[in-house]
Amino acid sequence: MAEKPINPSVSDVTSSGPKKASVGIHGITESARYSMAEMGPKRSLQTLLKVNHVDGFDCPSCAWGDPDPDHRKIAEFCENGAKAVAWEATRKRVDATFFAEHSVADLRERDGHWLESQGRLAQPMHLAPGATHYAPISWEDALALTADRLLGLADPNRAVFYTSGRTSNEAAFLYQLLARRLGTNNLPDCSNMCHESSGEALSATIGVGKGLITISDITDYADLIIIVGQNPGTCHPRMLSALEQAKRRGARIIAANPLPEAGFGRYHNPQTARGLVGPGTQLADRWLPVRINGDLALFAGLNRTLVDREDSQPGSVLDHHFIDRYCGGFEAAATAWRALDWSRIETMAGLPRRLIEDCAADVLAADSIIVCWAMGLTQHRNAVATIREIVNFLLLRGNIGRPGAGPAPIRGHSNVQGDRSMGIWERMPQPFLDRLRDEFGFDPPRAHGLDTVGSIKAMRDGEVDVFMGLGGNFAAATPDTQVTETALANCALTVHVATKLNRSHLCHGTEALLLPCLGRTERDLQASGEQFVTVEDTMAMVHSSHGRLLPGSPHLRSEVAIVADLGHALFGDDLGWRGMRDDYAVIRRHIEHVCPGFHAYEERVRQPGGFMLPRAPRDSRTFPTSTGKAQFTVNPPTAPEVPPGHLLLTTVRSHDQFNTTVYGLDDRYRGIKGGRRVVFLNRKDLRDLHLHDGDLVDLISVNPDGERRAPGFRAVRYPTPRGCAAAYYPETNVLVALDSTAETSNTPVTKSIVIRIEPSDGGASV
Repeated sequence: MAEKPINPSVSDVTSSGPKKASVGIHGITESARYSMAEMGPKRSLQTLLKVNHVDGFDCPSCAWGDPDPDHRKIAEFCENGAKAVAWEATRKRVDATFFAEHSVADLRERDGHWLESQGRLAQPMHLAPGATHYAPISWEDALALTADRLLGLADPNRAVFYTSGRTSNEAAFLYQLLARRLGTNNLPDCSNMCHESSGEALSATIGVGKGLITISDITDYADLIIIVGQNPGTCHPRMLSALEQAKRRGARIIAANPLPEAGFGRYHNPQTARGLVGPGTQLADRWLPVRINGDLALFAGLNRTLVDREDSQPGSVLDHHFIDRYCGGFEAAATAWRALDWSRIETMAGLPRRLIEDCAADVLAADSIIVCWAMGLTQHRNAVATIREIVNFLLLRGNIGRPGAGPAPIRGHSNVQGDRSMGIWERMPQPFLDRLRDEFGFDPPRAHGLDTVGSIKAMRDGEVDVFMGLGGNFAAATPDTQVTETALANCALTVHVATKLNRSHLCHGTEALLLPCLGRTERDLQASGEQFVTVEDTMAMVHSSHGRLLPGSPHLRSEVAIVADLGHALFGDDLGWRGMRDDYAVIRRHIEHVCPGFHAYEERVRQPGGFMLPRAPRDSRTFPTSTGKAQFTVNPPTAPEVPPGHLLLTTVRSHDQFNTTVYGLDDRYRGIKGGRRVVFLNRKDLRDLHLHDGDLVDLISVNPDGERRAPGFRAVRYPTPRGCAAAYYPETNVLVALDSTAETSNTPVTKSIVIRIEPSDGGASV
C-alpha cells in the first residue's frame, strides 16, 4: 500500500543542519513578512495587536496559556501564532468561481499547502452525487439536506460527529448536544489522536486527566523543569519566554528528545534587548538524546536510582510523609524498580547509566519539579505506561499539590482541552449524561460511541452513512492515509464546517457539503448583538475570545449558528436551538448546570483573564481515584523490536507548520529549505544502508497486515540517535497502520514506526 505522491521533485531541497538558537530578529522579520503578504498592513495591525489580549481573541493555534493580564506584552504572540492568524485573516477567497475552474479530481492532485493557501472558503458548496465540481448551495438547502440524511438513518449510530481542537466551548457544547439528541455518542475528536494517552494515565493515577500546573509554577516556583517528548521552540514557542524567566530565576532545565532542537539552545527573546542584540539565554542545562520510545526506560532508571539511594540512606531521598498519607501501591512499584536490569534500561533508553544518574543528582537538588511532555510521549504503543511512570517519578518526592510541581501535558490545539470539558468524548461519564438529561429533558444515549480510529474502521466497513466534521482536516490528521480516504468515500454524505479548503474536503462521500464558518479573528453578530466565545488553555484557564475583523464574506456563519440551525432543522425548537444561536450567554447558562467547574460561568469569564477550573490534586492534594489516593503503578520498560536492517521512525512537525496546516516549505530550525519530503538519518545509519546525504529513498513500514510505502524522500544526514529516523507528518501518516495504536488509549502510534529504507525509483514528489 503506497501513498500517491503530490508535487514530484525533491531536487530543490537544501539542508544546512540543525540550528542552536531560536527566535531573535529572524523570528520578527518572518512574522512580519508572512503577515504582510497574507493580510496587508492594516489587517495585520488590527489582528496581531489583539492576539491573546483581554479585549481581543485567543490565538487559533496552540493551547499555551496566557500570562496574567497585567503582565502581557504588546505583542503577545509567537511567529507561528502570527502565521496562524494571517492564514485565517488572509484577504484571499475561495468562492464559486474557484470551484467552477477546478474539478475535485484536479484539486486532489494538489498538496495541502497549495489547497489552504488559496484562501478562505466564501460560500456554502455542494458536491452532488456523480458531480465533478462543487457548486453553490444556499444555507437553507444545505442544512435541510443534512437534516434529511440524518433523520433518514436506520440507526443514529450510523452518523459520526468529529471535532477539531479549534472549536469554541460554546460550539463544542452545542455539537455534543446535537449528536446526543440525535441518539449517538459517536464524538471522535483530535484528542483521540494526541493526548488521549495523557488523560488515561493521569485519570488512573491521580484522578484528573489534565495537567496540574500554571505559568507561574514555571516562572516563579519550579526548581527543575524536565521537558520530554516535546519541542517547545516550534510547537509552543511562547513557552520559551516562561522557561527563560525560570532560568533567570535559577531553575534548571533538562531536555530529553531524540533530535537536537533549537528551542533547547539559546533563546533570543524578541521583546528584550538581551534577546535582540545580546547573547540570549541558554535554556537547557542538559540534553539527553534519548532513543525513540526510550522515555519509559529513562524514567524507570531515574526511579530505580532514587529508590536505590533511599535504600542506602533511609529518609534522605523519598517523601515518605506524602507517600504514606496520599499514595497507594508504593511497595509493589519499589520492588519492581529494584529488580530492573541496568543493561536493559541503557539499551532501551539509548543512554548510559551515568547520564541517568547525573540527572538524578539534579532531581535530589530540587524541591519542586515539573515534567512537561507532548506527542513525543503520547503516540507510542506504551504511551500510557510511560506517563504512569512519570507520575511515579513525581509521587516519589511529593511533587504534586505544591507550587512549582506536577505533571504538565502541553496540549497542542487551542481548545482541544475545552472540547473535552464540554462533553466532546465518546465515553463521557454517566454523571455528565445525567446532568444533560436533567437540563434538557431527554435521555442521552448511554452506550459508548466511536473514537477516531473506531470511526475510520466503521466507515471502512460500511457502518457509517454520514460523517460531519466541525473543523479540522480529518483525512490528513489520521493514520493509514489511503484507508482513511477510502473510508470517507464510503459515506453517503460528508459535511465539513471549515474556514479553508483542505485535503479532507476532496475525500468525499457520495454527496458532500462544505459549510464556511467564521474564524477566531472575525466578529460574530447575532440577533442579540455581538457575541464572544470562550476557550480553555492547557493550564485549565477559561477565558473569552472576541473577534475583531469584519467577516471575510457575507455568507459566513459562526460554528455556533451552524450547529444551532442544524439542530433546529432536525428537531424544531425543542431544546431552544434558536435562543442559543441568538445569544451565546444562554449556552453558557446551560454549561453552568452540566459541566463541572463552570458555576457562575458568565460572570467569571467576563473577568480579565477569565478563571481557573478546579483540579483537586493541585488544589487540596485530594485524589479522586477509585481508592481516594494517588496510585503508584508497575510499568516494565518496553520498546519496539526493530529487525536488523530496519530503523525506528518518529514523525515531527516543521517550524513552518501547525498540525496539518503547512505555512511554507522551510524548516528554519532544522536547516531544511524548499521541501518537506525529507528523512533525517544518523550518518552511521546512512553508511550502513549504503546511502549518501541527498539520496532519494522510499520509506516502507512493516506491519502485521502488510507493508506501507511512502515514496520519494530525500535522505538528510542529521544527529539522530543510532537506529532512529525522523520525517514530517502528515506526509508519513500513510505508514501508520490503523491497528497500530497505544494500549488503553487507542491513540495511533505515529512516533515509533518500524521502517526499512530502499532507494527510490524516482517517481516521488514533495
